[in-house]
Amino acid sequence: MWNAIMWGTIAASATMLGAVIVLLVSIPKRIIGFIMALGTGALIGATTYELLEDALEISGFTEIGLGFLGGALVFTILDIIVSHRGGKHRKVTDGKQQSIAKTAVKGSGLGIFIGTIMDTLPESAMIGLSILTEDSVSLALVISIFISNLPEGISSTVGLQQSGYSKKKIMVLWLAVVFFSALSSWGGVMLEDASNSIKAIMSAFAGGAIIAMVASTMMPEAYKEGGPTVGFITAIGIFISLWLHHL
Repeated sequence: MWNAIMWGTIAASATMLGAVIVLLVSIPKRIIGFIMALGTGALIGATTYELLEDALEISGFTEIGLGFLGGALVFTILDIIVSHRGGKHRKVTDGKQQSIAKTAVKGSGLGIFIGTIMDTLPESAMIGLSILTEDSVSLALVISIFISNLPEGISSTVGLQQSGYSKKKIMVLWLAVVFFSALSSWGGVMLEDASNSIKAIMSAFAGGAIIAMVASTMMPEAYKEGGPTVGFITAIGIFISLWLHHL
């Protein structure tokens, strides 16, 4: 339990680090796009090599298919709902946001916060679920999630600033994100007494949600800010995840 909470907190703390960085210094949007691309690749690799591969070892394709596609569908539905409430701006790094009405920007802060939590919970649950299947935390998984959470904190903080949130309020919100992420990691190990089929379904569910998240939020923004170069950087992220997996 405490092991899962500790590693979940460490992985989620990257969002707080990203917020601190962007509040202290100005980061070129292109660099943010590159970091986001690296995190995208790392998450895709971690989902494939850690969650789905381990789930397949304890169950079959039917359970994995139900969980994986179900997770992607649930995230997509929630993302549509949150996006209509301002959450779609959680990955926007353009400080001007010229296409967004001023009143909409001011009202998008809560949507950005909810959307960010929605992005980080499946990632954190992966940590607890990996402890169940491997009996120890996966270093590749923690590092991959940490890398992906850094641009999350950077870009979402920009959105919160544009929504009129003070530095103090932003930091409180990020503390809440870290707290809920730690709880999500703990929730993963709560399935210890569940059957292998249930464990496989839940692992695949988290994986499906993550793939839907990176495809709908991280990848488009990474390309927008980083250009065609992000394709190669994403490949580097996947390779790093594979390398860490086989250390």
